[in-house]
Amino acid sequence: MTVEHDNFVKDSINVDIKDIDIVADFKLKKEKVLPEIIFKGTRKKSSDLSMHHIAVNNIENTPTLSGGVEEILNTVFVSTASELSSLYRVRGGNYDENLVYINGVEVYKPLTVRSGQQEGMSIINPAMVSSINFSAGGFESRYGDKMSSVLDILYRKPLKFETDLEASLLGGGATFGYADKKQKFSGLLGARYRNTDLILNTFDGDTDFNPEYFDIQTFLQYKLATKWNLSFLGNYASNDYEMVPKKREVEFGTLNQPIKLNVAYNGQEKDKYKTANGTLSLEFKPSNRLAFNWDGYGFHSKEQEYFDISAGYMLREADNDTGDLIPSFNTGGQINHGRNNLDMLVIGTQLKGKYKLNVNSAFEAGFQYQREDIRNIKNEWMLIDSAGYSIPRPIFPPGNLDESDLVLLHHVSANNKLKSNRINGYLQYITKFFWNRTRVLINAGVRATHWDFNGETNISPRAQIAIKPDWEIDMLFRFATGFYYQPPFYKEIMHLDGTLNDKIKSQRSIHFILGNDYEFKMLNKHPFKLTTEIYYKKLDDLIPYFIDNVRVVYTGENNSKGYAYGIDARLNGEFVSGAESWLSVSYGKTKESIDGRGYIPRPTDPRLKVGLFFQDYMKNYPRFKANVNLVYASGLPNGAPLYTDPYVYQTTLSDYKRADVGLTYVVVDQKMNKARLGSYWEKFKELTLGFEIFNVFDVRNTISNEWIRDVNSTSYYAVPNKLTGRFFNVKLNVKL
Repeated sequence: MTVEHDNFVKDSINVDIKDIDIVADFKLKKEKVLPEIIFKGTRKKSSDLSMHHIAVNNIENTPTLSGGVEEILNTVFVSTASELSSLYRVRGGNYDENLVYINGVEVYKPLTVRSGQQEGMSIINPAMVSSINFSAGGFESRYGDKMSSVLDILYRKPLKFETDLEASLLGGGATFGYADKKQKFSGLLGARYRNTDLILNTFDGDTDFNPEYFDIQTFLQYKLATKWNLSFLGNYASNDYEMVPKKREVEFGTLNQPIKLNVAYNGQEKDKYKTANGTLSLEFKPSNRLAFNWDGYGFHSKEQEYFDISAGYMLREADNDTGDLIPSFNTGGQINHGRNNLDMLVIGTQLKGKYKLNVNSAFEAGFQYQREDIRNIKNEWMLIDSAGYSIPRPIFPPGNLDESDLVLLHHVSANNKLKSNRINGYLQYITKFFWNRTRVLINAGVRATHWDFNGETNISPRAQIAIKPDWEIDMLFRFATGFYYQPPFYKEIMHLDGTLNDKIKSQRSIHFILGNDYEFKMLNKHPFKLTTEIYYKKLDDLIPYFIDNVRVVYTGENNSKGYAYGIDARLNGEFVSGAESWLSVSYGKTKESIDGRGYIPRPTDPRLKVGLFFQDYMKNYPRFKANVNLVYASGLPNGAPLYTDPYVYQTTLSDYKRADVGLTYVVVDQKMNKARLGSYWEKFKELTLGFEIFNVFDVRNTISNEWIRDVNSTSYYAVPNKLTGRFFNVKLNVKL
């Protein structure tokens, strides 16, 4: 006979089963439990020392064009690709090097998106989010296998029936929540519609746009029993993008050599992106010490790119004396053709477990299996013509073709089918203890991955340590290191001609991160926190790539190595009581050497970046609130035109400067002022009117260059592709 109970030592005795009546008295001894060691501060409750928590209410007050949570990250440690895109770069990495989780499951995005206006909306619905955590590197073993960062999102559980409505000039959304009286069942349902035609009309040139984006998401939870919980997360998104360019006029060049480009277009582009995600999760907690979580998930994406656009252009220079445009024979034309279809299905299952040895120590482990089925038909080419003949191009990699050959600028023709299996697992140990009067936290673990397409297996040890001295000033010191392999996905294994490389290997980044958190009070004893991180990343087996707007085009070969280093600093706190704000400053460099030819900046070399997120309200009129997003970033290297030698073409984009302002008037807020019983306003939990100014100073930032050839076949002209201009938006939010 055995008796056991949580927090008590198990006891047992032997009994004779022949006895009819058995009486046994037990007096359980209380188990010796170590006192919990608390790392006091504003850091969220998590074993991951690299994570930075972002309050959800900050997202609600932020003016955003992409409609997601990623845009506010632009004021922290990352750089967004475009204000219309949810893609972002972290410490010199590209957009594909970032992990995004929703409720513990990695989410995928369409692979063929070329520009922010095609992407539509972020997969993350801000109205459904309960917590946002972000790591810029050095994350723990339970997170997956990418080289740069982790964005970890959790959706919330409603406690009663609720309604959240939003409408603006760019679209709208509705989110409904429900929970029964016994709190056994709860559900969230959110739908969003967006049409960015108004903001796209601020682009340079005369173009007809018809972009429509729609998605619907649901998060359902059901308590099966005391120790069992079942949940389902589902998402369907439809993005339709049509573009009919007509003409474009661009002035560029230098003060000494101003150039004007006139382009006339014929043709159109039609793109469709249909994606669906589903995750079924089962949580089992047999005791306070032991917990299991099983997930079964699937992702399906059907993507279609159809375009036929011809263009005729004329380049004219200005007279140095008069400034008048000089008649020129620098004319040309080009034809872009594409018929690309991609069908991607990813299904998988994962099991995670956690066992607490005591309140200060625990083991975590997990195993995942994933099946991928990708089918891709590509037929894409570009012809450049000047003075009636096709212009040859420099070839990259060098030596593949004779440069005297007359060829298309590029031609990709492929009918690829890829079925493969991935398995991975992790084991990690977390412990907290006192070293004299100094508090110490250690997180050490290891990951293992295997992909049967190339037969590669990787082992990734990772470790974090935090030390909090017993000082009068509140300081925490952190160090993280580890191996971060990035097994290739479909884009990385494709050569420039569309063929697949089954010898491809995982890219690798070894992280070394030293951090410090300093918490203090100032400005009438308001809490503040200064976070500083110095990092170095050793990069091996890199796959060189080109950046085309927001598209990453890989060469399909592991023929590069590199490094990244820098420093990030962020000061956040309540400059105004009750409203969190922050200022971040970052500096870094990222370089690579392709085929041992010497180090050059990677296309996402970050350099200097300053971000400010500031919230304020009028003391005498607290119903008026304002928030400001300010970003300055030095220009990225724009490298080479697609499919050319990056060592021949090295240019830098202009600096990125942007300011967005949001003004809000709170009509009703039951937390601020309770509405009078029986009044009309009593039914509203919150009602706000917003006025947003995007790109306040109308700075025409450059996202990329379009490379134009003239009659001199050895010359390229870098014509800037500008981002959105100033735009005014009004917004209505209603919560019931």
